[in-house]
Amino acid sequence: MEISTNTISANTTNDTLRRVPELSLNSYIEGSQTDRQKFIDNFFVGLKEYGFIVLKDHPIPDALLNNAYALLEELFSLETQTKLKYALKENGFQRGYTPFGQEHAKDSPVMDLKEFWHVGRDLQEGHRYSSIYPKNVWPSELPEFQSIMTKIYRSLDEAGKVMLEALTYSLDLERGFFTKMMGEGNSILRLLHYPPIPDGVDPRCVRAAPHEDINLITILVAATASGLQLKDRDGKWLPIESDPNSLIVDAGDMLARLTNDVIPSTTHQVVNPNDGTNGHRYSMPYFIHPNPDAMLTCLASCRGAGEKYPPISSQDFLMQRLREIGLLK
Repeated sequence: MEISTNTISANTTNDTLRRVPELSLNSYIEGSQTDRQKFIDNFFVGLKEYGFIVLKDHPIPDALLNNAYALLEELFSLETQTKLKYALKENGFQRGYTPFGQEHAKDSPVMDLKEFWHVGRDLQEGHRYSSIYPKNVWPSELPEFQSIMTKIYRSLDEAGKVMLEALTYSLDLERGFFTKMMGEGNSILRLLHYPPIPDGVDPRCVRAAPHEDINLITILVAATASGLQLKDRDGKWLPIESDPNSLIVDAGDMLARLTNDVIPSTTHQVVNPNDGTNGHRYSMPYFIHPNPDAMLTCLASCRGAGEKYPPISSQDFLMQRLREIGLLK
């Protein structure tokens, strides 16, 4: 049986759908043609109508994810002065540590209540992107950190390739379209810590103010505490609750530009705890970026009445957005 493609329309939102779709990535990787077609259809519709998908079943071992979260707790328990040794402001904090209160959502007047650590793609010496990608920095205080986070990075990268390949059917693209675009891409693993809300903080501040991600898609390993909410296509906030180690996938600005908003970028936020616990929250989003040479040009299947956005390179778009969120001057 042949796997079919979808007719693309921008106006098929089903107002009766009120729960983020839950899918099995393994059904696409290992399933029958019927299983694969079901995943292809539901993945596209889920991103299009909600912008988020929950993957309950995927090939990344729970033990690896659990080890990574244990290391996150150790990392962010280090003294502030120790963490600041690894803060690289000059490269827009694209690698290493970003201090608490540094980043803000685009157009937000106040900073988010979080700190984080970036892991990027390792390149060989002399690689053509060596002058663009900063080198990773690794905390010497945590000997296992580099090994575990490198495995997480590669595992999420492979999962992302599979998901984007599934999307090519619905967008009438050759199977390798996104694989070429994200090959050697500037993808980032962000290791996030939302500490307890400090006393006296500006009441306008939240853990992550409403925003859209910059990249193609984001793969978020389910966080250690609740708080994530998405704004669905009719403007209502939906809490995202999932089992531990599920993968949560959302559509970013770069995918929205490519698809002419057929798949819009999804607004989401992380709200402050309101249950009296005020505890720590850790999460691990993996932001899938194209390589710097990739052009964000409207796909032929999504042009409709005309292109909404002019073509721009992924690198220029990234730099523009890093300035808008306070990570780059």
